[in-house]
Amino acid sequence: MPLLHDDALAAAFDRGADRYDRLVGLSPGYHAHLRRSARRLGLPDGGAGHRVLDLGCGTGASTAALAAAFPAAEITGVDASAGMLRRARSKPWSSRVRFVHSPAEALHRAGVEGPFDAVFAAYLFRNLADPDATLAAVRGLLVPGGRLAVHEYALSGRRADRVLWSAVCRGVVLPLGTATGNGDLYRHLWHSVASFDAAPAFGERLRRAGFTGVRVLPLPGWQTGITHTFTGRRATGDAR
Repeated sequence: MPLLHDDALAAAFDRGADRYDRLVGLSPGYHAHLRRSARRLGLPDGGAGHRVLDLGCGTGASTAALAAAFPAAEITGVDASAGMLRRARSKPWSSRVRFVHSPAEALHRAGVEGPFDAVFAAYLFRNLADPDATLAAVRGLLVPGGRLAVHEYALSGRRADRVLWSAVCRGVVLPLGTATGNGDLYRHLWHSVASFDAAPAFGERLRRAGFTGVRVLPLPGWQTGITHTFTGRRATGDAR
């Protein structure tokens, strides 16, 4: 199946926005895993005095995780889907967040300027046509020593995890997605994960992009081997 990208993917998310929270909420541990990944940014003092970018914030589940982990941080949420952002802006905590409608590849044109102390990206990079270009842009937005955490479906490389992911998609994800009338989005979800970097390869991609101290961290529960947190930093002496 051809994957969705750019305007086609944003339009699919627009169509699915109103039911998206309900569907992802059926996944055991979904919100707890996001909070765990957000905490792995490790910002001190509840994030006081720190600017944090939530890149690909969707309906705001990742933003809520950041707000819970770092209640004193200044948070900017960015997403390419106007429909998903509409849902994010409806959340009770949304008044403390600046939301920007923009693809991850066009942050400067949308007025998203650094420096940021941390960037969080959940379920974003496998959806990008050019993840390396976006990683380079993210590195440029971070202060030297700034932190990146990527929360992503990235299979371990073990055959058992690939088989489990396909079984979950065939048995749960696709039937639910098709029932919403937006089956293309959920077929994309299945195949975008299957065709994306395995977890060790994405860790190497971060290192090639110039991030230091890269760690590939598993998440618990049924998603062990399917979802990981990737953390890294812009080098302290990187002044470009």
